[in-house]
Amino acid sequence: MSTYDRYTNAPESLQWQVPASGAARFSWEYDDGRDRLLALYQKGKDKQWDGAKRIDWDLEVDPHDPLGTPDEALTLYGSRHWAKLTEKDKGELRKHYTAWQFSQFLHGEQGAMVCAARIVESVPDLDAKFYSATQTMDEARHAEIYGRFLHEKVGMLYPINDNLQGLLGDTLRDSRWDMPYLGMQVLIEGLALAAFGLLRDTTDKPLPKQILAYVMQDEARHVAFGRMALRDYYKQLSDAELREREEFVIEGCYLMRNRLSGVEVLENFGIPRQEAAELSEQSEFLQLFRKLLFSRIVPCVKDIGLWGERLQKAYLDMGVFEMGDANLDLLMTQDEEIAEQLDRERFAEEERARVAEVEEAIAEGGTAGP
Repeated sequence: MSTYDRYTNAPESLQWQVPASGAARFSWEYDDGRDRLLALYQKGKDKQWDGAKRIDWDLEVDPHDPLGTPDEALTLYGSRHWAKLTEKDKGELRKHYTAWQFSQFLHGEQGAMVCAARIVESVPDLDAKFYSATQTMDEARHAEIYGRFLHEKVGMLYPINDNLQGLLGDTLRDSRWDMPYLGMQVLIEGLALAAFGLLRDTTDKPLPKQILAYVMQDEARHVAFGRMALRDYYKQLSDAELREREEFVIEGCYLMRNRLSGVEVLENFGIPRQEAAELSEQSEFLQLFRKLLFSRIVPCVKDIGLWGERLQKAYLDMGVFEMGDANLDLLMTQDEEIAEQLDRERFAEEERARVAEVEEAIAEGGTAGP
């Protein structure tokens, strides 16, 4: 069975072509670079890992409750449709929501891989090219992992959301070399980090928790890379050039916010699009979820120097302005620590199992007759 057969609504084509624009840039200076970026590049090399080995794929997942999602978190909860759902229907709804969320993660990771490769091609500085090469590998691993989870554990995929596809297209079509940084590293990756973190911290299921924690360990480096590169570059831009970037951020943030409704899921349960959109807007859980998803983007945008009056007004309108004071470095450190703690717990458990196996073998040998 191919991926095409697992889509809830199969896309018209399994290929999407975005015309390339902008120059490919080479640098003949091989002995110069920013210490911070070169240190991040070294960390990117040191932290490579194999998704087939680090993640315990033998862990079972109930496709009708992959994340342990409570009823209250489902958009239909409390609506006129909820009472009509059987327990089987509710399981199907959980399956669809997980498939929808992780499918957008998967499509976003492929987009991040393509954007990282575009940065390697277009960024003028060799130290940034070096780091982007490690990120390209990271994003390939993430796409591999999310794809495997959806194929083997959930058995269902959703096509890419129109708004996510629109932002990816705008990012890739722009000829300015900093736009893949801004669109991907700051907006899409920042939103993904927050979404991953919310699910990582709320799920009680070990396999998705592993996947999300280990992916976030990589993503923390990627956002740090975008901050470093753009903060340096944006200090050199004119007010007019900064305003252009702020307009891109405003439009992108509204697109991303509108992406997070899951209307496609409700449509697959026979609910008309307009009603599905209204139910999503009325969901208190979804409203909170949307707001928390900007916890990584707003402080990053402020940190890189995009904080004009119009951008601030947009964040006030979205109800996320106060997140500009969040401590990004602390959040990234916590992401690293959570992944490392998971490793320690897993290795300790495996060691205990090996010791028990050896002790059992010794005991059996001692009781065996001559």
